[in-house]
Amino acid sequence: MTTTLRPVEPLQQHPDGTRSRRYQVCVNSRPVGEIHLGTSPSLGDSVARVIDLRIAEPDRRRGRGTVAALAAEEVARGWGCRQIETLVPASAGIALRLFGALGYTPRNRGMEKRLGTTPPDLPAGSSARPMTGADFDAWYAHESERYARAWIARGVPEATARAKARGDHERLLPHGLATDGMIFSVLEHEGARVGTLWVALQDTKAYVFDVETDADRRGRGHGRTLMLLAERQAIEAGRPVLGLNVFAGNTPAERLYESLGYETTTHSLAKPLL
Repeated sequence: MTTTLRPVEPLQQHPDGTRSRRYQVCVNSRPVGEIHLGTSPSLGDSVARVIDLRIAEPDRRRGRGTVAALAAEEVARGWGCRQIETLVPASAGIALRLFGALGYTPRNRGMEKRLGTTPPDLPAGSSARPMTGADFDAWYAHESERYARAWIARGVPEATARAKARGDHERLLPHGLATDGMIFSVLEHEGARVGTLWVALQDTKAYVFDVETDADRRGRGHGRTLMLLAERQAIEAGRPVLGLNVFAGNTPAERLYESLGYETTTHSLAKPLL
């Protein structure tokens, strides 16, 4: 039996610069599923995305999805892509195993925690204050560089990673420190600065975009305090859920979030296209 992809629409060119196309997954010309392939809105044309892959129930567990994913890689190579990525819900164990078997590796994961109604207290000696303009300028330069390097370390070309960092910050912070819905804080302990926090208030939840303990203050529990501060800010703003992203391999952060009750909601996986 031969599994192939059959286009069901012309190549779509989108206003954000991405392109995409939907295909039927066929076995001997018989449709058994569909796959939606596109390019990354944040990493550009060099990175393809498996947006969706579905195989009809009667044809599952026969390798159809594996062959379809491999065929999608060939399409992506034809587009000139050098990497392919996908986002898999944490509940989709079969999909995680499929992409893992094809050589996709974890890049980052989304996590969330449902909050209570009582803001947590910060440990004795710890307090928070809003960032000043000078604080923000120094933080922005540092965080932008750190963010870009996190993507470079995960195989993204330097120019692409820096463009992503610049684009993400311009999109999220069009008015800098004064952008609506953004909370920028400095954590202090016994009067000394120990870390920074960026929390965004979204429609139905809050989101931690950046949390960092200062290098010379690590290993003293301030990371946990920063996360308690984030939960406090979310609850006080009436947001019942707090979300975040953690890069794969950041074991201390992963352990911290898990110990605080955060659960994985999505896995972001990627694979180089040789």
